[in-house]
Amino acid sequence: MIELILDTQCTACDDCITICPSNVFEPVPDGIPVIARQQDCQTCFLCELYCEADALFVHPDATALHGINAALVTTGDYRRDSGWGSWTEDVRYRNEHWRMGDVFALARSRT
Repeated sequence: MIELILDTQCTACDDCITICPSNVFEPVPDGIPVIARQQDCQTCFLCELYCEADALFVHPDATALHGINAALVTTGDYRRDSGWGSWTEDVRYRNEHWRMGDVFALARSRT
């Protein structure tokens, strides 16, 4: 679940607002967005992937808040490990999400 937006890193680009499928964020005129509907977060990590400033932290637990604060997190790990942004050309972090195709096909066949 989305835990925090780091004020010191956020550039107020609003990409998290645009990409979020659950409308979790609320824009602030001339300011950084706020997490307005945290309980609606699907833990899809799209906001964290698309945040080029690495200003967001999504906890992998989708069921509860963990009270994470900025001192307890390192941001950018999910983008790096997924091969996004500045790591797209680094073979150590090659994006291999394409391998999920068989899993998705199996899930569709069982519905």
